[in-house]
Amino acid sequence: MSDLARKRVAVAAYYFVPGVVFASWASRIPDVKHLLHLSNGQLGTVLFAIPIGQLLMMTFSGILVSKFGSKKMLVLSEVLYALALFCIGCSTTVFHLILGLVAFGMMANLMNIATNTQACLLEKLYGRNIMSSFHGLWSLGGFAGGIIGAVFANMLLSTQVHFGCILAMSYLIIALGFRYLVNDDMAKAEEEDVPKFSFKTIDPTLFLLGLMGFGGMFCEGTVYDWSSVYFSSVVKPDEAFIRAGYVAGMGAMTLGRFLADGFVTKYGPSKVLKVCGMLIVLGLWLAAALPYLVTATLGFLLVGFGISSSVPICYSIAGKLGTMKASIAITIVSSISFFGFLVGPPIIGWLSEATNLRIAISIAACFGLFIAFIAGKVGKRL
Repeated sequence: MSDLARKRVAVAAYYFVPGVVFASWASRIPDVKHLLHLSNGQLGTVLFAIPIGQLLMMTFSGILVSKFGSKKMLVLSEVLYALALFCIGCSTTVFHLILGLVAFGMMANLMNIATNTQACLLEKLYGRNIMSSFHGLWSLGGFAGGIIGAVFANMLLSTQVHFGCILAMSYLIIALGFRYLVNDDMAKAEEEDVPKFSFKTIDPTLFLLGLMGFGGMFCEGTVYDWSSVYFSSVVKPDEAFIRAGYVAGMGAMTLGRFLADGFVTKYGPSKVLKVCGMLIVLGLWLAAALPYLVTATLGFLLVGFGISSSVPICYSIAGKLGTMKASIAITIVSSISFFGFLVGPPIIGWLSEATNLRIAISIAACFGLFIAFIAGKVGKRL
């Protein structure tokens, strides 16, 4: 195996680990809720600790990665991310749980900037787009973590045992992959002529990329939080098929991320982003207009393909603009994008209360048009 291939495997592993870690937490939320005797309302409040942690870290992540390097910050953040998971599993009070979740969110944000900076550096070495495939590894890690979580839960093993095993597995992969990560010396050499960060000199393209990421993450959050609710309350299939939309969307998203890099290389990022936007529109409108099992499942399948690559492509473009350090550029785009993930699900809830869920997801589909429109503007700037 060539040195470049080893680096790609190492970076891929560092995407896979957080996918497993996050899914491990998500799979045991019902157990933590039961252990600490939380009501649904209390659980909702506690879960808000993760985005609070991410918000707290947003200002510092890009600076830390820029100052100390993506390699060091990636290793540090993944070590602490897995450790935070273990601390969550050991929580015996709500206060300790909230502290663990805030730390979990903070490390997730730092890790997000560091991993995507590593991927951008490796893309430059490869000379072609490979960003989306790395995000596909995160999705695969999510599937693996969900399966592992289900096994531990069915065996009635505690969260301490479960998360302790994930901690050990994570540290093993981190240790094996560390030496093969991309050194930041290349980035420092390339960015010697890049002007120092200033709000006055921010490339407007970054804001356009952030807005596309916002739209993509808004729709991604809609699939995560509302697809099963839509099926149970609107489509109303047999109990076995209530999660069909979610499974279709997640499966398509994972597959789409592995396929996207080839399309970007062949057709360019702007055209692929336009297609992603139109798939989101068609998928959500199909699910809303024809709320039946087959058509709604097909609709969320299309949405999954649409959201699969919109954010990774935006990160990839940001990291290669060359108008500022890659870590800072990715921080700006990811920060704007993240708010879509944060506000999307509650806005859908409020819209469905004011109208109904079919109208709410029809309105969310407009973000697909938004992405397709801005992609054309960004394409002219590249």
